[in-house]
Amino acid sequence: MFARFSNARKSLARFFAFTALLWLAACDVTLAPEANVGRAIDPDEPIEVALLVPGGSAQETDNQLARNFENAARLAIADLQGATIDLRVYNTAGGNPQQAALAATQAVNEGAKIIIGPLYGEAANAAGVAIAGRNVNVLAFSNNSAFAGGNVFILGPTFDNTADRLVQFGTRQGISRYFVVHGDDLPGRVGRDAITSAIQRNGGEVSGVDSYQLSQQGIFTATRRIVSNVRSSGAQGVFTTASANADLPILATALPDAGMDTDRSRFIGLTRWDTLPQMAALPGLEGGLFTVPDPGPSTLFANRYAATYGETPHPLAGLAYDGIAAIGALAAAGNTRAVTKEALIQPQGFRGTSGVFRLLPNGLNQRGLAVATFQNNQVVILDQAPRSFGAPGL
Repeated sequence: MFARFSNARKSLARFFAFTALLWLAACDVTLAPEANVGRAIDPDEPIEVALLVPGGSAQETDNQLARNFENAARLAIADLQGATIDLRVYNTAGGNPQQAALAATQAVNEGAKIIIGPLYGEAANAAGVAIAGRNVNVLAFSNNSAFAGGNVFILGPTFDNTADRLVQFGTRQGISRYFVVHGDDLPGRVGRDAITSAIQRNGGEVSGVDSYQLSQQGIFTATRRIVSNVRSSGAQGVFTTASANADLPILATALPDAGMDTDRSRFIGLTRWDTLPQMAALPGLEGGLFTVPDPGPSTLFANRYAATYGETPHPLAGLAYDGIAAIGALAAAGNTRAVTKEALIQPQGFRGTSGVFRLLPNGLNQRGLAVATFQNNQVVILDQAPRSFGAPGL
């Protein structure tokens, strides 16, 4: 029993150590000298990395996330080959911007060459601002593109990336006219803008936009109007910002019940639908489109984490592994500028726990995603996640 566990662990460790090193020597990226934030390192010495986590919060969910991020980071450190990380962990009291700023400042004062985290957008922004003049980059776990840029990169999956992937796939399936339905709150409006921009960027047509108040009654009140507008628009796809743990179950039931033909105008989701098993049983979502991370590396990471810590990782935990693995891969290649912007934005990117990803000069990221659907109450992959940049789907 012990031997089998040991061999499996070594196999998974070798997989991640190998794939982390599969960044490719990129074409030179010309940047103004002042834009290349980041300090030189000695790749033969331990690299001082600060991990900012939402620990010290009154919310247990934040503290659980903090443990997951630290566990994943230490897992990545154990798997590195040819590089050593000196990891120091700092709490940000959930998403407290003031505490995040203090933690970032303390980390840099104590020698951090790069910061991974924090999680929440405002905290990430505060951390970046606090050390803006210190020549240190921040790889935040946030997915809020509003806070990207300068010395702040975001590691979380973005609406823009997801919308692009789905519109590009939809175009290949003959979908050219999209109707956008969104919740009337900040995430809904940000999602709406990401969807409409992706449609226009990829040569599609926005045939209409409608919204609803983010409540059960709000959706029911807007249902007949939305269905009428979808019908008159001739949309082939209804692209929604709704999420599985909030408005999606109501929306995906109410619109078909009110007469929306999901065969003619199929649902397309900006968020992951497979996070709750009951979503697959909703008739309105049958045949709809959504994205999932590359199932292969995602499963390997989840198994590796569970074997080490005895529990399933939080879906966001892999972001901490990815940040460490990227830094380690660059340093293992002898790159003295491994934590600079110039190195981090390698166009060929890195292979992470959920597939291939790369950091962009504007602070955003791009991730390889698979396109999925529900068929007979099961998740079915329609288009595999690309394994390299330049492949179809990226």
